[in-house]
Amino acid sequence: MADHDLTGFTRGLFTHEGITRRVLRRGEGPAVIVMAEIPGITPKVLEFAEKVAAIGCTAVLPVLFGKPGFDPDPKAHGQLKAGLYAASTALKVCVSREFTLLATGRSSRVVTWLRALAAHEHERCGGPGVGAVGMCLTGGFALAMATDERLLAPVLSQPSLPLAVNSRRACGIDISADELAVVKGRCERDGLRVLGMRFRGDRLVPGDRFAFLREQLGDAFTAVELDDSDANPDAVLPPHSVLTEHLIDEPGQPTRAALDEVLDLFRTRLLALKPPPRPLAAPPEASPPTSGGSNG
Repeated sequence: MADHDLTGFTRGLFTHEGITRRVLRRGEGPAVIVMAEIPGITPKVLEFAEKVAAIGCTAVLPVLFGKPGFDPDPKAHGQLKAGLYAASTALKVCVSREFTLLATGRSSRVVTWLRALAAHEHERCGGPGVGAVGMCLTGGFALAMATDERLLAPVLSQPSLPLAVNSRRACGIDISADELAVVKGRCERDGLRVLGMRFRGDRLVPGDRFAFLREQLGDAFTAVELDDSDANPDAVLPPHSVLTEHLIDEPGQPTRAALDEVLDLFRTRLLALKPPPRPLAAPPEASPPTSGGSNG
């Protein structure tokens, strides 16, 4: 791909408690907060946002890090420039006090700002509530944001925090115990559904993390776990980004089915629409008939 010039997206600012960030928007209808993964709002993230807008929602993309529209693929800018960009973005995140990378039982500070953004967008866009998609570093933010009753459709795509440097961190997620209790209460009382997705071989998102979410949220947590062989083989990195870099956007592909499940969640919870019928898989080709006779 190449850099995206942000055509089709409006640009604005949002301020809460003295912190101002840029925000991109596309579409009309109930808001879905789309939180990008490192290194930022790539062309693939913008493609996902376009799909959210296409079903009748407003895709809202806060600029948390990186340069919106920059294509991190070495084919676009060369290996050196792509590597320096990714390293620079990661370094800024690591030294930021707004992101909690290692601590267990704690929500990142930026979540407070994101909740305020979601409340603002709900008032601006209308509808029954708001959706949220977090990816990788931001994956668990969608869960922590669900303490607000306006958040009706949280999606955790490859939630990677806290970094799984030991077994204790591998079997947790970046949300405080008090906030997790609120989310559990919403699941039990309001029928809140939490959708998570990962590739099984992804070391950044260990299976123990999803086991923890199943234990805490019960049937309210729906896990989409894909084989590594389901990932787009043309991606630069190993299987990780279900909805963006490793998506194979073709009918019948498991990653496309995962994408469809996310969009269906937004349709049912934010638009009160039934999901469209899925195309049937093509039947296997019949084997040619074999002769029942013998030449001997």
